[in-house]
Amino acid sequence: ALARALVNYPSALLLDEPLGALDLKLRQTMQLELKRIQREVGITFVFVTHDQEEALTMSDRIAVMNAGRVEQIGTPEEIYHQPATVFVAGFIGVANLIPAAVVAVTGDLATVDAAGHRFGVPVTDESIRPSDSAVVMVRPERLHISIDRPTGDTAAVEATVEALVFQGPVLRASLRTDAGTELVAHIGPEDALPMLRPGDRLWASWDLDAACLLRSGDTAAETSPVS
Repeated sequence: ALARALVNYPSALLLDEPLGALDLKLRQTMQLELKRIQREVGITFVFVTHDQEEALTMSDRIAVMNAGRVEQIGTPEEIYHQPATVFVAGFIGVANLIPAAVVAVTGDLATVDAAGHRFGVPVTDESIRPSDSAVVMVRPERLHISIDRPTGDTAAVEATVEALVFQGPVLRASLRTDAGTELVAHIGPEDALPMLRPGDRLWASWDLDAACLLRSGDTAAETSPVS
């Protein structure tokens, strides 16, 4: 089917979830094959998918749509690390979305109250003002877990371990802050931690540049990580 579509050298080719019926390993192989073919023929591929990881893998640019409206267009790196809205942050990958109140804005750094703690967050939206409601977004792989409160130029919240799931390369830890916000942390084998158990108390921290501050959107979407 792909060969028949390419034989006339169209200016663009629409691929509507072409790999959806394949198992994981075959789908990953075909993703690389489609990228190779696209580079060779030099034709624009418009690739439609509901698989966020597939979108990041396949795309040079991604358009994220919500209810028929384009929320953001950008490179995979921009969409993942610098989402424009709460919806984009939660739709692409796993995102910790922490409700926050903006206390002050100084230059490109905002001070916020979130999950019972006060810390700084980089701000790129110039319209955010003190007293605004906002959401702090941190990806699970950027969270650092420690038993003792971290020191230095980091943001940190105290939380309780609710569940632990071994996922091969990482241990997925489901946490809940004292304010009730759910967090997800991906703990790698290089993290020197004692054996964790549900009910353990710990600190989840992140470097300041690992977070971004977004305008508050749908309240229901901001109380738990979206995956």
